Amino acid sequence: MTTITGSILIRRPIEQVFDFVADERNEPVYNPQMHSVEKTTPGPIRVGTVWHVVMESGKRSTPFELEVTEYVRPRRLGSMTRMTSADIDGALTFVPDASGTLMSWSWDLRPKGMLRLAAPFFALIGRRQEQRNWSSLKAHLETHQAP
Repeated sequence: MTTITGSILIRRPIEQVFDFVADERNEPVYNPQMHSVEKTTPGPIRVGTVWHVVMESGKRSTPFELEVTEYVRPRRLGSMTRMTSADIDGALTFVPDASGTLMSWSWDLRPKGMLRLAAPFFALIGRRQEQRNWSSLKAHLETHQAP
């Protein structure tokens, strides 16, 4: 297992950041690898909500399911991602700050099969990808969302 952690300060109110991030349909706006997202469970977003996601990297598509495992608005959002190559379990936490919201992430990545041997490589790539995605979210929210 590999753990990927980090944090970023977003100059927006905690509720605004939480609500935008909790709705996975917003992720393609700030994550260029996310091709499509579909909410597959009825009702509002809550524990048990499932999203069908397709990520693209180059010419390769990777479909997976993402389930909300914790939903404590506006403080904590947990999820479990199930892919053929790995499972990812973790959470985002949101803390109010005088300048906005400090958002932190902690993901436990469990590669499957032979990919377990490449766990250190996945950790390096994962850390870079998370920082890039959340920096893009920060830029989007700070530029496009009303204060």
